[in-house]
Amino acid sequence: MRAPPEEAAKVTFPFALSEEEKQGLIRVPGPVAAAIELAMDDFRPRDVKPHRGATIDEVCMYQRESFDVTTIPGPEGILFVRFTLSPGACEQEGAINDAGATYAVDTQGWRILAVQQ
Repeated sequence: MRAPPEEAAKVTFPFALSEEEKQGLIRVPGPVAAAIELAMDDFRPRDVKPHRGATIDEVCMYQRESFDVTTIPGPEGILFVRFTLSPGACEQEGAINDAGATYAVDTQGWRILAVQQ
């Protein structure tokens, strides 16, 4: 989904980052980004919507941006991708436990090997 042209025209891309802007810079290597995308597409598919009558927290749990991502390399081309509920997200009705999952992604064959809930 793209913004309308008149909204896009208001965006100015930086040619160089200031030292302050560099402090917030996050560089994600391509294979890590691809592994996260593969796991996220399984964890929270884009086309899945909350059920009718869902609570505020249930709706929040369907949103990809409600989750933080941690990755760690494993043996033989495996990358572990963990999704955890972001602190403060989806807590309108009380604390939520066991909302995340950890994926073992094969970065050579680009497939999900296992999932731990």
